Amino acid sequence: MFRPKLFDTLKNYNRQQFTKDLLAGIIVGIVALPLAIAFAIASGVSPEKGLYTAVIAGFIISAMGGSRVQIGGPTGAFIVIVYGIVQVHGVSGLIIATFMAGAMLIIMGLARFGSVIKFIPHPLIVGFTSGIALLIFSSQMKDFFGLNMGDVPSDFFTKWESYAAGFDSVNMYAFIIAAATVAIILLWPKVTHKIPGSLIAIVVTTAAMQFFHLPVDTIGNRFGSIPSSLPMPIVPHLDFNTIKKLIQPAFTIALLGGIESLLSAVVSDGMIGGNHKSNMELVAQGTANIFSSIFGGIPATGAIARTATNVKNGGRTPVAGIVHAITLLLIMLFVGKWAALIPMATLAGILVVIAYNMSEWQSFLSVFKGSRSDVAVLMTTFLLTVIIDLTVAIEIGMILAAFLFMRNMIKFSDVSILKNDINDNGKGTDINNIGHFTIPENVDVFEITGPLFFGAAHKFKDAMRFIEKPPKVLIIRMRQVPIIDATGIRTLKEVHKDAKNRGTKLILSEVYSPQVIKELQDARLLCNRQSQCNH
Repeated sequence: MFRPKLFDTLKNYNRQQFTKDLLAGIIVGIVALPLAIAFAIASGVSPEKGLYTAVIAGFIISAMGGSRVQIGGPTGAFIVIVYGIVQVHGVSGLIIATFMAGAMLIIMGLARFGSVIKFIPHPLIVGFTSGIALLIFSSQMKDFFGLNMGDVPSDFFTKWESYAAGFDSVNMYAFIIAAATVAIILLWPKVTHKIPGSLIAIVVTTAAMQFFHLPVDTIGNRFGSIPSSLPMPIVPHLDFNTIKKLIQPAFTIALLGGIESLLSAVVSDGMIGGNHKSNMELVAQGTANIFSSIFGGIPATGAIARTATNVKNGGRTPVAGIVHAITLLLIMLFVGKWAALIPMATLAGILVVIAYNMSEWQSFLSVFKGSRSDVAVLMTTFLLTVIIDLTVAIEIGMILAAFLFMRNMIKFSDVSILKNDINDNGKGTDINNIGHFTIPENVDVFEITGPLFFGAAHKFKDAMRFIEKPPKVLIIRMRQVPIIDATGIRTLKEVHKDAKNRGTKLILSEVYSPQVIKELQDARLLCNRQSQCNH
């Protein structure tokens, strides 16, 4: 379970597969270059931190991960979280939160939470993903239009008010470059899929700006030169007060990183017919985030778009992901200084396209065709992500989804009294149907259908009130009870105590579920050979 996929894939590795992995890794490395820079800048940190993350975390995720083709690094999903942490706690606080999130992910993996995270409701995922996409789009309007204004406010509505106030300062050159970037990215796949449109857009717009000497802000103007080497590793200092202050954002990073990485792994499994190790993947993601923070990077996770690019170009083993990280390192060492010439409007155009692709508007609309419960979870998560905070959105969304699920489960739980005058006179094919039997006098039969848990226990209590006089025998049929919890056990104990006081014999009939049998035995409502019952 905790063996990296790299070890498994190298058993029958050959030169032909290495050639495919090498080519795929180089292509993905080139694709990842502008994205790493764009994600870092949009997150409120300097561009080189995105490169550090893509190199360090990307290497570890591929070398240690539980997926054959997963490509890791900074992603758009983290932009909103990272930006918020930097605004409140600074870059040092972000590094500590990333370090803590890495430790949490390792614990999740070792505790085998991988399969649990995959069961997070789809409407919740679509809700916060679409919300993040809208926030990313909103954050890029300053550079997309070249607005002459101060820092962009973090609040969604205040942000758009600031844009409206400063819209008279639009830089048409910046807007043309941003619009050209979007057009190139959208149209370039018609030419070829081998070279990413974002890279072509960077080359074309940067060359045009330099040739025509356009007055457009660049990475170098805003952040200075990009370092051509990795920094020295520094382990962040942790104390109780710091941990207490950053535990919530760190948990959000860990939860989102786990969700994104496992979603990406599931998608890639479908593309190659593979089967990833979810718990090993979480351990690798955690290790990657720890080392990313040590080298001054930002949070990392599995990147669905880059993983898909890897698969489409022939990558089938973690070697491709390792090559991708090495390619990025070489680019940073020998060509990184030229990245300072990239216009900020170009990066804004790239992020606008990414936001559109993240929006999942088709999935968003499809959820509206489903149940009202799903719509409620979707809209609650979406609005809270946009208006308040992603952490709050995930927490409230999960709580709401859990309550709505319990409400639906209660609908499927039922308790009914069975009588001779309502049976089907023996007609039907089910020999266990009550119509095949005659209920004697002084015998009451109740049947429970569905889970007997705390949400449905009140139905059972209400049904018991219909007993007009104490019968000699009270039979409770439980053939359709798949699970029972502590509240259900307590309710049965209360019924048994009441029956005992009235001189009624209680019989639990047709208890088939192994889980229910075990719970009843542990509660001493059923006897087994190793135990003695007190009643």
